[in-house]
Amino acid sequence: MPGLESLLTSALDGDRRALAKLLTVIERGDQDSKQVLAAMYGRGGGAHVIGITGPPGAGKSTLVDRLVGEIRATGDEVAALLVDPSSPFSGGAILGDRIRMQDRVSDAGVYARSMASRGQLGGMSRAAPKAVVVLDAVGFPFVILETVGVGQAEVDIVESAHTTVVVLNPGWGDSIQAAKAGLLEIGDIFVVNKADRDGLEATVADLNHMLAEGADREWSPPVVATVATEGTGLSELWETIGAHRDHLRGQSDGSVHVHARREIRAAAAEIMTREAQARISQEDLDGMVEEVVTRRIDPWSAAERLLEAG
Repeated sequence: MPGLESLLTSALDGDRRALAKLLTVIERGDQDSKQVLAAMYGRGGGAHVIGITGPPGAGKSTLVDRLVGEIRATGDEVAALLVDPSSPFSGGAILGDRIRMQDRVSDAGVYARSMASRGQLGGMSRAAPKAVVVLDAVGFPFVILETVGVGQAEVDIVESAHTTVVVLNPGWGDSIQAAKAGLLEIGDIFVVNKADRDGLEATVADLNHMLAEGADREWSPPVVATVATEGTGLSELWETIGAHRDHLRGQSDGSVHVHARREIRAAAAEIMTREAQARISQEDLDGMVEEVVTRRIDPWSAAERLLEAG
């Protein structure tokens, strides 16, 4: 890409327009994207990444907006990556950062970017973890990563976030639903938002019971009640995030190695998927589709044959 090195330099110097262009390169996922990541990765490592996830309708977007305000009150800058559902026509994010973060647009200390999930399971965009690398490298001390609402899908946010905040509502689900969603296993902090609704006490008690019955962890996930629309409980949430950050700093390097191992596995899976798609011709695929439709072969055997032929 012509001027890629100039964009990198400008973004590192604080040019937000250059940063936006680099993130567009990252979303494309081409050879230029690999160059950007290679150049930026060694410059990062200082950002604390806060993942915000939970079922649709839990109030995550409002919570993120308020949390940004808490961070800005400390004087620190913050970047927010908002992973949105993809348009079925363009593949782009349906909701835009200008809609989601209108109150923060004029704040030079806030950078917000929407990214399309493009059908990725787990509520994440494939480009989001890479975008975090860039935002970390340009100097944001905090990066908030908000996922598409998750339900029964596998949850990928733990691959990218240092602190994962699971947002729920009073009366949310039962223990079976929670176990299926996998949210209990990934949460470092649980937020019961819309705490002015009926059922708060029962939901908090249920969550604490299920967490106590779960596997032993060095960090015991706390439950925080908030009313994001009013800003209630946000200072307590921010303090709890800080406590978890301090906890991570006090751990051995083992957790850092676990995180790096996850990143490598995710990168390897992405590369293998891309290479597999490139090896399968459309003609061979169409022929194998007919075999599967007529039940002469199962999809798994068909896939093996296509990869072997490629």
